[in-house]
Amino acid sequence: MAMVLQVTTFLQQYLYSRPDVKALTKQEDAVRLGIIGASAMINAASIIHPVETHPGAKIVAVASRDIKDAQDTAKKYNVPKAYGSYEELLADPEIEAVYISTPNGLHGEWAIKSLQAGKHVLLEKPFTANGLEARRVFEAADQAGKLCCEAFHWQFHPASHVVKSLISSGKFGDIIRTNARMITPKNTIPASDIRWQWALAGGALMDETYALHSTRYYVGGDPETLLPTGVKPEVVSARSRPYSKDKRVDSASWADLKFTQPNGKTVESSIYVDLDQPNFAYVLPKFWELPSIEIECEKATVYYYNFMMPHIYHYIAITDKITKHTTYQKHYNYGPKWKDTGDTHWSTYRYQLEAFVDKVRGREPKHWITAEDSIAQMETIDAIYEKTGLGPRPVASEVEGQ
Repeated sequence: MAMVLQVTTFLQQYLYSRPDVKALTKQEDAVRLGIIGASAMINAASIIHPVETHPGAKIVAVASRDIKDAQDTAKKYNVPKAYGSYEELLADPEIEAVYISTPNGLHGEWAIKSLQAGKHVLLEKPFTANGLEARRVFEAADQAGKLCCEAFHWQFHPASHVVKSLISSGKFGDIIRTNARMITPKNTIPASDIRWQWALAGGALMDETYALHSTRYYVGGDPETLLPTGVKPEVVSARSRPYSKDKRVDSASWADLKFTQPNGKTVESSIYVDLDQPNFAYVLPKFWELPSIEIECEKATVYYYNFMMPHIYHYIAITDKITKHTTYQKHYNYGPKWKDTGDTHWSTYRYQLEAFVDKVRGREPKHWITAEDSIAQMETIDAIYEKTGLGPRPVASEVEGQ
């Protein structure tokens, strides 16, 4: 139901960016942003509306390979400049940072070009086509002395940090196992969609990469735990259901993972992602199945429902393994990392933007997705694809005919 969540987020962010809450007066040092990939459906919720309510950021240009798309977007959202090529936008000296929402297989190419042009980069997930390309992007960032952050917006939300603090506090004992899932009902995504295109690094594991990312974050992947941000599990087993029209693309993937902690203990994890999940009783889409993760510890099990977009709706269910009693929590602001910043109406994208602007301006962000984390994420995806027999996704520029 990821697409339904996105549409709901568009509406939520549109309502929250109404005139009485817009940051109509921008700060003199507002970060000047450009958008690469003007026609992407996600842009309104992921960057445009969040910027409207942030006094420290403004969008000054959008670019598309079709100048009309760029002009239409610029007119719709009152963006001053529209470009008919990405190169033109990168040549604009006014732009300090870019948000990139191109197809997956183009992420790395345009992130590197943006960094080389002297721009900071907020790059949509999945970070790149594969792990090797992810390393190349961060090498380019180091050489340019610029920031590059993967836009894993879900992890910036207060609710996600609350779950992290519950797990890492030790009050429930060690983690034993986790199970994460994310699905899209059958026939929701049209055959022409880029998610099905092998040459553009499509596939369920790529598009619904949140399931793996949440698993890595809660088992490790953060300085608050014993495991480092670059934690990578062993892929014990994995399988995919190939897409009917291109067997190189996975319409669904399953993986069993094993994390080994410094103390020698292991955590067994499973993930399931599906871009074309069969309907219940063949007719009813499973609309109730939102992206979720279950984390079983020694003393309790924590279930985080709708971790992908918790600003719309979520709950954290904690079940005591002895009493069988379940308590529920919801957190739309505050939390361990946002005590003095945030609003109940902020989306995951708005929290993410707050951190990105702080980092660009040299302030310590409340949360950040590190280079080590993004590299480990892509290398784990590669390892899962290797295990399924499909192999890592290609870089678009290296595919013949692209």
